[in-house]
Order: sequence, then C-alpha cells, then structure tokens
Amino acid sequence: MTIRLYDTSARQIRDFAPLKPGCVSIYLCGATVQAAPHIGHIRSGLNFDIMRRWFTYRGYDVTFIRNVTDIDDKIIAKAHEQGRPWWSIGYENERAFNEGYAALGCLPPTYEPRATGHITEMVEMMQRLIERGHAYAADGNVYFDVRSFPQYLELSRQELDNLRQPSGEGETGKRDERDFAMWKSAKPGEPTWPTPWGEGRPGWHLECSAMAHKYLGTAFDIHGGGLDLIFPHHENEIAQAKAYGDDFARYWVHNAWVTMAGDKMSKSLGNSVLVSEMVKQWRPIVLRYYLGTPHYRSMIEYSEESLREAESAFARIEGFVQRVIELAGAVEPAAEVPPAFAEAMDDDLGVPQALAIVHTTVRQGNSALAADDKEAAVARLAEVRAMLGVLGLDPLDEQWAGESDQGEDLHGVVDSLVRLVLDQRESARARKDWSTADAIRDQLAQSGLAIEDSPQGPRWSLKP
Repeated sequence: MTIRLYDTSARQIRDFAPLKPGCVSIYLCGATVQAAPHIGHIRSGLNFDIMRRWFTYRGYDVTFIRNVTDIDDKIIAKAHEQGRPWWSIGYENERAFNEGYAALGCLPPTYEPRATGHITEMVEMMQRLIERGHAYAADGNVYFDVRSFPQYLELSRQELDNLRQPSGEGETGKRDERDFAMWKSAKPGEPTWPTPWGEGRPGWHLECSAMAHKYLGTAFDIHGGGLDLIFPHHENEIAQAKAYGDDFARYWVHNAWVTMAGDKMSKSLGNSVLVSEMVKQWRPIVLRYYLGTPHYRSMIEYSEESLREAESAFARIEGFVQRVIELAGAVEPAAEVPPAFAEAMDDDLGVPQALAIVHTTVRQGNSALAADDKEAAVARLAEVRAMLGVLGLDPLDEQWAGESDQGEDLHGVVDSLVRLVLDQRESARARKDWSTADAIRDQLAQSGLAIEDSPQGPRWSLKP
C-alpha cells in the first residue's frame, strides 16, 4: 500500500513517504477573515478533510494545522469601510468559517493558530533572516531580498527578470521592486505591534512561515492550499522558511477552484455563493457531495443544475441505505473498504473513481433487495457505509444526525397522511381497480412524492 500525491513542486505524482513512519504532518493555508466564506473557500478545507480522513484510514497519525489570517490589508480596509474594529470583523468571519467547515462535515484541525497570536515568532524569524543577509529593514518595513535566495521561484517556475511582485501601499525603501514585505510600518488608524525596527504589523507571507515552524518544526510532510496561492504566497513562504534554516514542506498539494462563468469564485468579482445561504437551500450533506466528489485538482463550474444532479445522485445512495435499514435494522460499516475503492483513493485521492465503486456497490445492493437476498444487501450496505465514512458522507453518521432530526415531527404527520392515501390505493389494487390505484399514484407523484412497491409493502419518499 502506497499513497501517491501530485506534488506541485515536482509537477508529477509522487509516492508519499512520511518524514516520520506512521505519522503525517499537514499545514493548510486557511481563512483570511475579511468576509464570510463562499463555497470556493470551503472546498479547500473539504478537499484536505478528505485527504486527512484517508491518511487516518490508512493507519497514519495525522497532525493537521489550518491557520487563520486575522490581520491583513483586506481586513483593515473592511474595518475602515464599515467603521468597526479590525478584530471585530476578523472574529465574526472566523466564526462564520468554522460554522461553514462544521456544517459540511469537516473535522476540526489539530490546531488552528491565529496570525496575531504569533508576532513573537515572526519577529524572531525576521531577526535571523536579517542576520543571515536575506532580509533588511527600511522606513520601518522589513523586506525579503529575493536575490539572496537562489531557489526563489522554483515552485511557480517563473523567471526572476520577468517577475512583477504584488506590492501594497506604503512599501517604501525597497532595494529591488521584486523584494516582498515581511513587516509593514505603522500607519494611522491601523493595528500595530512593537519590533526592533519600529511599530508595525506582519505581512501575509511571514505569518504562515512562522506558524508552520511553531507547530510542525523545521520540516513537515504536506503543505496545502488553493492554486491561487502558489504565487506569491507559497513561493514567498518557501523563501522565508528555507532562508531561515528550515527544510519546510516536502510535498505541495493544491486544490482547484470553484468557478462561475469560467472565473474563480471570489468576493472581489461579486460572484460569491455564501455558505450560510447555500445551507438554507441545500442539505449540507448534498453540498459536501457536490464539492467533495470531483477530483481536488479539477475545477468545479458552479450551477444549480449540477447541484441538482449531485442531489439526485446522493439520493440514490441514501435511498439504498434507508431501504436496507428498514429491512434489516442497524448495519455497521465494514472493517475495510473494497480494494478497488482503496486503489482509487491511494492514487492521488481519486475520489471520482472511488465514488464510482460506491455507486456500483449500491446497484449491487439494490439488485440483492429486488431478489430478496437480505444477507447480500446487508453486506453491500456495510461496504457502502465504510466507503462513505472515508468521504465524510455516511448519512447514518452522527455528523448528519441533525439533518434527519430536522422536521421529524412534520415527517411523522406527512407519513400518517400518505399512509391513509396508500391504504386507499392498496384497497383499489386488492379489488383490481387499477385505474383508481394508478390515479392515486399519479396524484402523489404530482405532489412531489415517489412511491415504490416493495415486498414489504409500498413506501414513499420525496422526489429529489
């Protein structure tokens, strides 16, 4: 058994070999909390949640760090725009992100450090980089000298001569326009912290280098994030950390975006679909299925039609689960997933191929139900639950218990009413009044109910 991952730095799929046998260390660039999350933000957390679950299934002890960037140019701009404290905006949106992650079934990280809680570590990192000749102070700012680090741009594979480094307001005193800010000098109305070079605040890139070092040490296994972070963020993280003396990440894994009309979903484009609104329209487990089942390196073009397709596909799985439970009672997940499922997941987290095994097993289970083969149906459900558990999609898991609880009283009322109608249909069938029986079925269908005649009698469900 060897897990293989696409490593952005190598531009190929590599066998995964952990630094420490039996252990995996993962650092994921988490939320920048200037606004509430859209589904594109949560996709990243969800993709790495599936990675974490698979490593855990394969027997690894996983340390998973997902940071919070709670001080940033955009957060400060939002604070000025709304006339609120920067920390108020950050905390409000941090809670919104965590609610979004939890709603879609993401396991909590091992640690979730905030940038503002690690200023001391950032200052120490800058001091060593200045001592080693990789950084310099100017006008209260501290910059990284990109020419001092020969490996700069190896991740993004750009040419230094053609580089256009993003710069912010007040970044004066640079020796070279390609140098990037690690520390920004104090400006009126902005939060500041004391340093040997004057009051100021951290730059975005420095935060992650310092926090990864704090929680994972000088070297760790996997650094993750969205494709948009390869440059400048991850490139600059590497420069800071390695110039500081760390080996840093051994594998770089990047997830693709959720797009709308071909554009990356983003707040600045005004095409965001907020998680808080989406969960009012769609069941969270369906949203997880929609965002988590495409391959993590594939773009997802958002549309309501594709969401409805995901809803229907998951309904087929869920319907099979419900039918077997009605027939046989509780069924525990199998101890192991089917070999074909494991093979797909081992190959760069091939969730689409693994999901095909889930649907094949569901079809086999439905065939067993049709043949009244209870033992085979139960065996297939045990396999399905094991596979869904790895993907965080088991509808019987405690995570999703709240979904089935919602509207439980109303479901009971509807069930009683539908049963009365179905009893009338059964009476019509018993006296061979087929036209009345068919008319009742058609009326129920027009009301949004699907009726299935099973060996145990008629059963109803809401149409997807």
